[in-house]
Amino acid sequence: MSNSNNHVRFEDADEVVIEDAAESSNLDHSMCDPVSDSVPHLSNEQDDDKTSADYYFDSYSHFGIHEEMLKDTVRTKTYQNVIYQNRFLVKDKVVLDVGAGTGILSLFCAKAGAKHVYAVECSHMADMAKEIVEVNGYSDVVTVLKGKIEEIELPVDKVDIIISEWMGYFLLFENMLNSVLYARDKWLVDDGVVLPDKASLYLTAIEDADYKEDKIEFWNNVYGFDMSCIKKQALVEPLVDTVDQKQIATNCQLLKTMDISKMAPGDASFTAPFKLVAERDDYIHALVAYFDVSFTKCHKLMGFSTGPRSRTTHWKQTVLYLEDVLTVCEGEAIVGSMTVAPNKKNPRDVDIMLKYSLNGRRCNASRTQYYKMR
Repeated sequence: MSNSNNHVRFEDADEVVIEDAAESSNLDHSMCDPVSDSVPHLSNEQDDDKTSADYYFDSYSHFGIHEEMLKDTVRTKTYQNVIYQNRFLVKDKVVLDVGAGTGILSLFCAKAGAKHVYAVECSHMADMAKEIVEVNGYSDVVTVLKGKIEEIELPVDKVDIIISEWMGYFLLFENMLNSVLYARDKWLVDDGVVLPDKASLYLTAIEDADYKEDKIEFWNNVYGFDMSCIKKQALVEPLVDTVDQKQIATNCQLLKTMDISKMAPGDASFTAPFKLVAERDDYIHALVAYFDVSFTKCHKLMGFSTGPRSRTTHWKQTVLYLEDVLTVCEGEAIVGSMTVAPNKKNPRDVDIMLKYSLNGRRCNASRTQYYKMR
């Protein structure tokens, strides 16, 4: 694989049309340096008896979420191209689709010649998936199983392939990765394949004065009243939004790469150092996280990026606003570390601790901030 500064560049699938599978992968032209050595949680205060898992699965019963994901062509057509252009991976193989939703990935695998596909979906969408499979004539190849992957029983002892679209906002929000790892350890044959098999989290820094003024500083003076207590809460909750690449003021830094075929569940909790070097004189209002996923078992490397220099996906980017406004001069570095872990009370939420410091000509700052994806 050829890449600049170790940041994977995926070929744009616009160049290859396979069974109407154009416009899938996107390109990220950002220059990222390695470390040296999806859907908001629904709430309903009237349903106090429900657990966080209940809310999570209920949210995926609504067709609107699936419509958004299916219309994300970067996401869906990349999976389609991976399967259709690499039929050797699934032909005559037994496939397990974890978190199948409408069953679209299972249908791709069935059409590509899979021996059998077991599509596991916990939400009520499983009922629709069964109907979708039947109406498209694949009932003899695709079996939809309704239930949690940790609780269902498969009719087979082992599977050859596990496919899943498990990624959430900030890569790890919703914590579906653990379900994929559970399925891998229980059912995947020794030389089996996980699709996708690599995921990487990146960090960069942006100038974002207008938005921060509108959404954060607004609470300092609301019709003459101090409501800054809400400002503190607004800072704690990362913003999922699309970042204009022109706002990027530093390099971007690889924080963590996860090998889904080998990692342990605990590896999704980590502390990673970073060094963000200013590429121009500017102000820094926020750090921005995004992720890439890769399918390395294909004939050639395939995947996509959710970065701000790539075609927009429904994951967008995750913006973490800083309490300080940092004034940076070209060449100066914001150094620190990011600690990521599932929330102890609700493992589908993500707790983030950010430590950063800047010792510059115009600005000196050092702070620790805490965030929660929820």
